[in-house]
Amino acid sequence: MSDQGLSYQTAGVDIGESSRAIRAFKDAVRSTFTPSVLSDVGAFGGLFSASFPGIREPVLVSSIDGVGTKTKVAAMVGRFRGLGHDIVNHCVNDILVQGARPLFFLDYIASSKISAEIVADIVEGCAEACRAVDCALIGGETAEMPGVYADKELDLVGSIVGVVEKDSLLPRSDIGNGDLIVGIASDGLHTNGFSLARKALFEVGGRNLNDPVPGTQSTLADALLVPHRSYLAPLWPVLPRVKGLAHITGGGFVENVPRILGAEARAVIERNSWPVPELFRLIQSDGYIADEEMFTAFNMGIGMVAVTASEDAQAIVDHLIEAGERAWIIGEITKGARGANIV
Repeated sequence: MSDQGLSYQTAGVDIGESSRAIRAFKDAVRSTFTPSVLSDVGAFGGLFSASFPGIREPVLVSSIDGVGTKTKVAAMVGRFRGLGHDIVNHCVNDILVQGARPLFFLDYIASSKISAEIVADIVEGCAEACRAVDCALIGGETAEMPGVYADKELDLVGSIVGVVEKDSLLPRSDIGNGDLIVGIASDGLHTNGFSLARKALFEVGGRNLNDPVPGTQSTLADALLVPHRSYLAPLWPVLPRVKGLAHITGGGFVENVPRILGAEARAVIERNSWPVPELFRLIQSDGYIADEEMFTAFNMGIGMVAVTASEDAQAIVDHLIEAGERAWIIGEITKGARGANIV
C-alpha cells in the first residue's frame, strides 16, 4: 500500500469522471427546461412549479422503469445514445396509458466504472427524447460501484411525473363486451425480452451482431437497438375516444392487456391480424420458443393497444395511419374472467 494511504480513486471510484460527464451534457439538459423548471443542473433536488393552467383537478401520475439487458447489446457495439430514448419513451408511454402528459423526468446511470463519454451520450439521448414530448429533464444521478456491477456493465433507470385531469383518467370503467382492440406497431423489441432474445440468437443460434435479419436490410445490431418509441403524439388527439390503453412491455399481451380490464371482461387477440416483424420470427426459430412464450415475453410488433367502442375503432385506425403509424384492429373484448386469449 502507498504511504499516502487509500483514496476513493484507488478504491475504484473516480469522482472527477462524473463531474466531467456533467460538464459534457449540461447544455443538453438545459435545452429541455420549460418555464415551470425552477432549478438548474447540479441542484440537490429538481424544482418544478406545481401550476397547471386549464386543468381543474390535476392528478399527478408517476412511473419508474429501466431498460434491462438491452444495455448489454449497446455495450457490445458501443452505441449508447439510443438507450436515452429508450428509457424516456418507455416511461412516457407508461403514464400515457392513464391519460397523462409528461411534466418532468429523472435518470439514474450506474456502472462498475463511469465513462464521461458514455454517460454524456446516454443523457443527451434522454434530452432529445424529452424535448420531443415537451418534458423537462430535471435531474439525474450517476453511481460508480465497482464490485456491484461486472466490468464494463451499466444499468439505466428513469422516473417520470406527468399530469392528467381527474375526469380524463384512463382506463374508463365502461370497457366491456363488444369493444374493439386497436394495435399500434412497435419499432422492434423496445426494452423488453432481451435476456431471452440474446440467449436465442447468440447462445443457441450462434449468430453475431453483424449478421443480417432475414428479409430485411438490417443487421441484428441495428434491429435490436432501435429505440423504444413514444406513442404520445399520435394518440393524444384521440384520447377522448379511447376507453383504455395498454403498453405492451414485459409480460407481453398476456400480462399487460388484462391490467386495464374489469373483472368480467376478457381480451381476445387475433395473432394473424398484423404482420409480425422478421426479428421476432428469427428469435423464435433460433430459440425453439413456443408461441405462448413469445406472446408473453415480447410485444410481437405491437407496442401499444387501445380499447375503444366498436363504432370508433376504424376512425382511430384511420387517424393513426394518417399520422404515420401502422395500426390494425387486432381483437375484441368479450365477457369472461379477466385475462387475454391469443387465438
